[in-house]
Amino acid sequence: MTTLRDKFRGCIAGSWVGSAMGAPVEGWSRERIRETYGFLDKLLPYKHYDVDWMRPAGTTEDGIERQKLIATAIIEKQDRILAHELVAVWLRDLDLDKMAYKQEPFDRSLLEMARAGVPPVELGRLWPFPNVVSMARASHPLGLINAGDPRGAADDTFEVGKVYAQETAFALRWAALYNAAIAEACKPDATVESVLDTARRFAQYRAEAGSLYARYDTIEREINRALELAAKHTDPMAMRDAFYEFYSGGRYFNYGASQANEIVSKGLAIFALTRGDPKEAILVAVNFGRDTDCLAAVAGGLAGALMGMQAIPEEWIQQVNEATLQDAYTNNRRTIEETADGLFAAYLARRHRLEAYLCSMDVSGYLEE
Repeated sequence: MTTLRDKFRGCIAGSWVGSAMGAPVEGWSRERIRETYGFLDKLLPYKHYDVDWMRPAGTTEDGIERQKLIATAIIEKQDRILAHELVAVWLRDLDLDKMAYKQEPFDRSLLEMARAGVPPVELGRLWPFPNVVSMARASHPLGLINAGDPRGAADDTFEVGKVYAQETAFALRWAALYNAAIAEACKPDATVESVLDTARRFAQYRAEAGSLYARYDTIEREINRALELAAKHTDPMAMRDAFYEFYSGGRYFNYGASQANEIVSKGLAIFALTRGDPKEAILVAVNFGRDTDCLAAVAGGLAGALMGMQAIPEEWIQQVNEATLQDAYTNNRRTIEETADGLFAAYLARRHRLEAYLCSMDVSGYLEE
């Protein structure tokens, strides 16, 4: 049986390796990837943001920078976190000059607004990209600290996600169902089917009854369509081509290929088709085209949470760890194992507190009606 600790390591490793392998071809079309590499299956050096820095092979990118900050807040608190606790880590650990090398301009804008005194829970109201996948592809630690508790993972996503979007934003709803799926994947008896069923079950979580959103089941229909494609295909690249019938635009607005509905629904389909194999999920996502690093982080992180780190090639993990230790611009240099083990220790500390609380209330006769 895969241990819970290995599931934590698998989730972090899958998301980091996926991000690092997908980043060199981020924004590329499927045709360009095929013409350049055939089938990309290795970590490569790359440049981002038009800065004079060739990132060594295995270097992660902006999404993992956000994930690291969430992980730091959880590790230091040894418990679930609130939005203001995440922003406190931003204010302490982030350097605007270094962020120019590793994070998006909007990340720097959010930090400047936080420094100016905007309350953390109000930051998302000023965020101009309400459906970008930023939260879903970076908030894996919220699923892990709530291992086995999908509802807790979804609730924490809406709470912490207020720094990136207002609560009614589609981006948070996609992130909530994704983190609920990670929490489900951490159960000892989790299966590919139980994980996907959880994602479906949380598609309408916290939607207002009777609202236009609830009546038309937008998210649920999109998930079902994606999983129908996964069930229909055995060849991942044929499934990729089928997805292009729905997602091929977005050239004329910011982050057009990085919308949460596209990335999370594709990620779930890849997870389903590869039967939760993190190595295969990462490779398929990297060769899908469009926002490859976000897609690989979503598919790889979920598969890693189900199958554990032992299912991911050791050489990939070593390369990412080496690049992390060399990274002059990251907000921390914890390795994959150190990050995952810190989150696991936080989970155990939270569990011990809950057990102590239950014991304190379990006095003979005290709970009788």
